Amino acid sequence: MAGDRSPTEERTMEKIVSLCRRRGFLFQSSEIYGGMNGCWDYGPLGVELKRNVKDAWWQDMVSRHDDSRPLEGAPASFEMVGLDCTIIMHPQVWKCSGHYDLFHDEMVDCRETKKRYRFDQIRARWALAKGRRVCIAVIADAEEEHEIATARAMKHFRLRAKNAEELSWDGEFFGLDELGDTSEVLAPDAKEVGTLTEPREFNLMFQTNVGAMVDADATAFLRPETAQGIFVNFKNVVDSSRVSIPFGVAQVGKSFRNEITPRNFTFRSREFEQMEIEFFCHPSESAEWYRYWRDRRLSWYHRYGLAGEHLRMREHEADELSHYSTGTADIEYAFPFLAEGDFGELEGVAHRGDFDLRSHSEGKLDPSSNPLTVQRGEDGKPVHRGSGKDLSYRDPVTNERFLPHVIEPSAGADRATLAFLCEAYTEDEAPDDAGKLQSRTVLRFHPRLAPVKAAVLPLVKKDGMPEHAQALYRELKQEFPTYYDEKAAVGRRYRRQDEIGTPFCITVDGESLSDGTVTLRERDSMEQRRVSPDEVVSIIRDAIRG
Repeated sequence: MAGDRSPTEERTMEKIVSLCRRRGFLFQSSEIYGGMNGCWDYGPLGVELKRNVKDAWWQDMVSRHDDSRPLEGAPASFEMVGLDCTIIMHPQVWKCSGHYDLFHDEMVDCRETKKRYRFDQIRARWALAKGRRVCIAVIADAEEEHEIATARAMKHFRLRAKNAEELSWDGEFFGLDELGDTSEVLAPDAKEVGTLTEPREFNLMFQTNVGAMVDADATAFLRPETAQGIFVNFKNVVDSSRVSIPFGVAQVGKSFRNEITPRNFTFRSREFEQMEIEFFCHPSESAEWYRYWRDRRLSWYHRYGLAGEHLRMREHEADELSHYSTGTADIEYAFPFLAEGDFGELEGVAHRGDFDLRSHSEGKLDPSSNPLTVQRGEDGKPVHRGSGKDLSYRDPVTNERFLPHVIEPSAGADRATLAFLCEAYTEDEAPDDAGKLQSRTVLRFHPRLAPVKAAVLPLVKKDGMPEHAQALYRELKQEFPTYYDEKAAVGRRYRRQDEIGTPFCITVDGESLSDGTVTLRERDSMEQRRVSPDEVVSIIRDAIRG
């Protein structure tokens, strides 16, 4: 937990994680074997929630996109199509994209504890005691690092609490990468000084082998992003779909990154799902399209409940930009596990220019050579080896030929799902069956995202109410994910549905048997009203579309 959040907020994140496991949203992968760090399984409710997030994204961005008229704020009308590319691609794809050479973190190992750390995550401070000066290294949140460093320094210098005044500090905390020489550093979990190795690059791609032989020529990688599959299929999409610039290609799929320190629930994991668009446009219009997609993607999160002070858009500074980007904006959310005032990335909207299409088209790959071997020209610089294919675009009206610029809105399906979970989590009070106020936990999902749209509840298990309720349940089940529950008092059943985010509960009682109406209860307001079964369908349908 982050140190700057209030105890209430810290407990809230713990409660969210507990609720996710208890009610079947998320489980630790391979839990019965002790779990797999950085990997998560979606349970019965979680898989529905995540599927709804992905479906809402796909329908809003692709399948329900109307290219016959410009969308509000768009410079022109445009088409949207989809792709589903393979996870394992030709290794030269990752050489040309820059991932093979640039997609890495600097790591250090501790020779004593055999632990590995990301070099940029280690913080250190010089401690003085007993006439000695030692650099104490820690990996901790800002609020906790002083406390942890003090405890480690006291232990290292063998000082008791009553001798705490003998310990002093020389300067403030700094990143270990500022130090250079690590010979005087006490590693985060070590007992001896000087046990850290020199930092070295660690590529974040998962490596595998294709075919029966395990050698350099069989090397391949699990994709670290879905975007490259779209770029290498650019010509195929243009030729087969007859789309014209501007147009977008969307893809939802798994990506893999060998994170050394996965953390914060599903926020940073080794296997995750992306929702990406590569939008191809004329270079002269790319700045305008960048602004359009940046604003449109922010409004999408607003539509489904992420708004106010918890959501923001932040433009990258020049020194933050990726090697391919001429402009990037992050849509960020204040997750409860972060320090007060901190935000975590939900989605990046990047202006990639023509970097990708140019990289994959320039040069010529020699099929007889290992694609990952660096070849150098007469000047000693690496020779770029793309496919050699012409990936330019010819405008059918003006006959102009050019390399399109690309705007990329890239969202994490898992991070979006987690953000919607965190934002939906609410605790309030509601009357129980006896009219007494009781605390309740509510997931206030937008109805379109809610895993279950409605629950059908017979008031009692007699007098024909269960049969009437089951008939209504079967009818609604054909329209929406619906739950049937006849166990326990109706107030308790309401609480169970509130806790999983079901927006509507439909109660069948004695009056239902006489006039056919039912009681419709709304989750957020807890308002109850009598409606006909036909009205129930239209009310739920309108809420989902809203």
